[in-house]
Amino acid sequence: MAAVSFRNIQKTYGSSVKVIHGIGFDIADGEFVVLVGPSGCGKSTLLRMLAGLEEISGGEIMIDGKVVNELESKDRDIAMVFQSYALYPHMTVRDNMGFSLKLRKADLKLTAERVDNAARILNLGPLLDRFPRELSGGQRQRVAMGRAIVRDPKVFLFDEPLSNLDAKLRVAMRAEIKALHQRLKTTTVYVTHDQIEAMTMADRIVVMHDGIVEQIGTPLELFDRPGNLFVAQFIGSPAMNVIAGTLQGDGQRSWVQALGAQWPLAIAANGATGKGVHYGIRPTDINLADAGTAGAIAAKVVVVEPTGAETELLLQVADQQVTLVMHGRTSAQPDDTVYLAVDAAKTHVFDGASGQRLG
Repeated sequence: MAAVSFRNIQKTYGSSVKVIHGIGFDIADGEFVVLVGPSGCGKSTLLRMLAGLEEISGGEIMIDGKVVNELESKDRDIAMVFQSYALYPHMTVRDNMGFSLKLRKADLKLTAERVDNAARILNLGPLLDRFPRELSGGQRQRVAMGRAIVRDPKVFLFDEPLSNLDAKLRVAMRAEIKALHQRLKTTTVYVTHDQIEAMTMADRIVVMHDGIVEQIGTPLELFDRPGNLFVAQFIGSPAMNVIAGTLQGDGQRSWVQALGAQWPLAIAANGATGKGVHYGIRPTDINLADAGTAGAIAAKVVVVEPTGAETELLLQVADQQVTLVMHGRTSAQPDDTVYLAVDAAKTHVFDGASGQRLG
């Protein structure tokens, strides 16, 4: 196992297309870190530079305290699992898993032991003599993971490994990868654009956007205290409701005036009355209230989406749509008027110009 460090990493294509803008952070020995962000944010490029598959335009990458900028990929002691599985179609599962050790001319007994051990961990024992064409997508992905385990690397790298799987299998494979990490304790860097994967798997999440790091933290830190508007809207599903308004206060309480209503706050205005802000509230932190409840905000029901244990409501408040997620079910129907009670302690306020968190 090994720690990984990025020091002012930059990546430029040609003379002018800069895709990574001076990124720097550390990954602790044995940590599971997820790089997450929208397509084109630079997360896969950063992973490929760590793997030695892309040249570094500036800065340093360190593995186990050693700068690896000039090292060939094969000499970095890493193993990478790709989105496309990258299995050899003419080889059995056993031969695919042991191929990297064969290239190193490893002892045949050691190779067999490692392959059998990885197969046991991933429940691949009955499949060892099959060919990739005889496997399901999930089984192929497990073989690709087994091939990485057999190498016993210092660092595991995963590049969107679940994006080719159906929804049910993705959930199962998420749990398998997390359980694998808990068993092996190997430093892991995982790239995805799916923030649910990031939230459920990571020890820490690195949120990237346009080649920079927006915020780093544990899943719950990013969910509870997003540092800026981008992170607030990217982390969490359904996405946070964000409403533009002005900060108001009367000395006893504070609120945001927006959409013809007063949206409650837990923080004090502190002399910033009239300041333009973005008001954020997660769909799970809004409840339905009775008509006439003090401070309740009127809304028109647009769509009702029951999912069984929860019901998602798409609502219209003035000229903006707001999402509410409630436990259980509701009798509300499209075009009904309902009233909203917002949990002030769960609200978020961001500067109207910079998008940075306030308070």
